[in-house]
Amino acid sequence: METVLDSIRHTISFVNRTHLIWFGAVLTVMVILAVLHRRWKDDDSKIRLWRLLCFVPAAAAAVHYCIYCSGVPMFVEGFLPLYITAAAAVLPALFAKRKHGYRISAGIAGIMALLCGTYLSLASPNYFNHTRESYSESFHSFVEDLDRTYVLKEWKELDLAALESKYMPMVKNAEQEQDPAKFADAVTMFCHELHDGHVGVAAEYNENKYRSVFERHEYGLAMVKLDSGEVIAVCTGEEVRKLGIEDGTVITKWGGKPVLQAAEEDVPDLGLPVKSNEDLVAVTELSAVGGSTVEVAFIDKDGTEKTVTLSDLGEMHTKDEALAALSRRPVIRSDEDLEAFCGENFTTKMLTADCGYLRLTQEETDNALQDILGYYSGDHKWAREMLRQKLRDLRDQGMEKLIIDLRGNMGGYDEIGCALCSLLTDEDWFGQGLGVRKNGQYTCVSEHGIKGDGEFAGLETVALTGYRCVSAGDGTSLYLSKLPNVTLAGITDPNGSNQETGGISVLAEGIVYVRYPIGLIMNGEGEPNIDTRADRISRDPVEVRIPLDYEGAMKIFHDNEDYELDWALEYLENNG
Repeated sequence: METVLDSIRHTISFVNRTHLIWFGAVLTVMVILAVLHRRWKDDDSKIRLWRLLCFVPAAAAAVHYCIYCSGVPMFVEGFLPLYITAAAAVLPALFAKRKHGYRISAGIAGIMALLCGTYLSLASPNYFNHTRESYSESFHSFVEDLDRTYVLKEWKELDLAALESKYMPMVKNAEQEQDPAKFADAVTMFCHELHDGHVGVAAEYNENKYRSVFERHEYGLAMVKLDSGEVIAVCTGEEVRKLGIEDGTVITKWGGKPVLQAAEEDVPDLGLPVKSNEDLVAVTELSAVGGSTVEVAFIDKDGTEKTVTLSDLGEMHTKDEALAALSRRPVIRSDEDLEAFCGENFTTKMLTADCGYLRLTQEETDNALQDILGYYSGDHKWAREMLRQKLRDLRDQGMEKLIIDLRGNMGGYDEIGCALCSLLTDEDWFGQGLGVRKNGQYTCVSEHGIKGDGEFAGLETVALTGYRCVSAGDGTSLYLSKLPNVTLAGITDPNGSNQETGGISVLAEGIVYVRYPIGLIMNGEGEPNIDTRADRISRDPVEVRIPLDYEGAMKIFHDNEDYELDWALEYLENNG
């Protein structure tokens, strides 16, 4: 019970109190109405007035909607408890003169108010609607939102005022030209300087009319940087193969610059938390940077450098497909794509006669209530038993070694990762702490640990991770790496982000939506868990770096093989 109460304290620490005040006002009116009904129920003229007064909470809810949700319909869901309570206040008006009917309807309204008030006290959303403000006004308001609620402001040593000053001229230029693309670009560049995998920017405007500096092109190839520093072409199409560039061809220059220099100078800051991850990804991003044409120099089959001009072929796809192959998270363009990827979660199979495989695409189960209870109690016993059964099934099939695949993991609840770890150790470990941020100070209030179960503590395991393994997946990577029988491996480090999301600011005219973390997750040293500091050095690095050499790249991008999985099998065979 102590853990539950401490977890609630953590949650309450970042709720938006403004909306609790609104709810309190509605509740106060409801109490006054109950008192007035007791006094006026036998007076027909007064009871008519009372019925009208029952609509006051609904009127207050309408005003709340106009202030906080108008122009941003998605915000309504977050404030439903307030609106449901206001609607419930009208119900007794229908039975004002009926003794039993009034008692029942008033009781229902009271119960709804209690349930909705409890929920809102734990989850009053940090949603900020600046759609009615100008570009520059909304940008300034957004920075103020971050200053108040962004949980890593102090940890990342951010000078938000200086960043605002840096990008405000771009915002004002966009405002003067009424160019939503330039406005979105300025906000995106600002957000990327936070280097937080939980900060996401979405923009909505006419892309046929306005052009973004982040616009990408399709030249019929992608590029990847090998461990040697060489850059090779991959995923090449017929058009570039006709010019002499094929999978494995060494690229030396892009747009007239040495290719690594071009990646550093011409690819905008991608906002990735871990610098080494961004350095690798930036080269692949470069393969979509240019104009209607781009000059590319490469080493032909005779060993001489040759320069050709590539033309934009239309809708970009090759770069995305290359990054999907690198991260093992498919390109997700629709709800169906997302559903298919999530459907792989917790799947198992035998890879060989003695090696099992467990896939985690997100840290969520099919039972949202159990996930929430596991979060507040710090012990997701349902996930632990589900995973125990899956591992037992693999053991019955002959499993003596295990590969856990976290690549592309989208996150969820760290307690699920802790539940998995508890099966792989016979010792108790500190998992994560839920914290409170107050006056720039971080305090851990609830420890959610790994409770050693020990059933599979002797199972030699490789956990595969990568730069698109984020949030609770990032946490699971870290917790697994602490176990002596588990080796964390990958071509790249995990993303470097583990805080709790929940903040949303919507800027002028609904052009830009920004999501960011507001809930504090801490480690055993009393620091924010996992997230990088200003140095952008991974605090959750892989223990063994899987080499990205020519052979490996060709397997990934040309042969469509799961090179990392094959590497893990060989590693377990040689080190088991």
